Amino acid sequence: MQVTINGIDTRYVLSNEGGGPWLTFIHQLAGDLSVWDQLAGYFRNDYTVLRYDLRGHGQTAVSPDAFSIATLADDLAELLDRLGAPSTHVVGLSIGGMVAQQFAADHQARVDTLTVVGAPAFTPEEARPTFGQRASSVRQSGTASIVEVTLERWLTTGFRRAHPEVVEQIAETIARTPAEGFARAAEAVRDFDVRGRLASVARPTLVVAGKHDSGTPNAASKVIADTVPGARFEILDAAHLSPIEDSQRFTAILETFLRSSV
Repeated sequence: MQVTINGIDTRYVLSNEGGGPWLTFIHQLAGDLSVWDQLAGYFRNDYTVLRYDLRGHGQTAVSPDAFSIATLADDLAELLDRLGAPSTHVVGLSIGGMVAQQFAADHQARVDTLTVVGAPAFTPEEARPTFGQRASSVRQSGTASIVEVTLERWLTTGFRRAHPEVVEQIAETIARTPAEGFARAAEAVRDFDVRGRLASVARPTLVVAGKHDSGTPNAASKVIADTVPGARFEILDAAHLSPIEDSQRFTAILETFLRSSV
């Protein structure tokens, strides 16, 4: 389905066989809603599951202007308004985890629970030039040029060897991402910092880190868990895409968390 959100033609998929509480999944940089296919299939009998493509990703239009993570959080709020969802459980991966945190800070009354996966509370000063360089490189050479190095960060060597079909699908998604869509999102990540607002997030919160995640070290994820009152912290035997690489444990942890937070 397509809907125009804050001037951007946005793709979303809604699965509500169970007609239960809303559960929203937000994907990673250079990803799309397909990363949540398995999770959506699992939870759709008990929840109204929403997945969507961020600006400039998947089948959502590229933003004509620069934007921030706060803009992406406002996009989610507007999408929920259009779909008639007063509140939702929010699960975000990577940049999606940044959007989820920002959404919880800016629209807390609309958050039932918050789950942050493989994302920091802020981009450190020393890491910011890296995202600017990635944006510039992709504008020049396209997203196909970053496929291999991205896969190496996202998935462990053992997983990539054992599941080539999964790796191929993820690689195709990266390569299909519009260069300008990736670049503008990377620049939003560069400037992200919500750590000063997390202590006021009064919602049940789960933080999940990958043991082998070089892009978002465990310590960076733990900052969130240590700042949000009562937050839970879990480390999975995976790299950046823990919902894919350690899917059984991730699903079990998320299901338990959601049920215990009702």
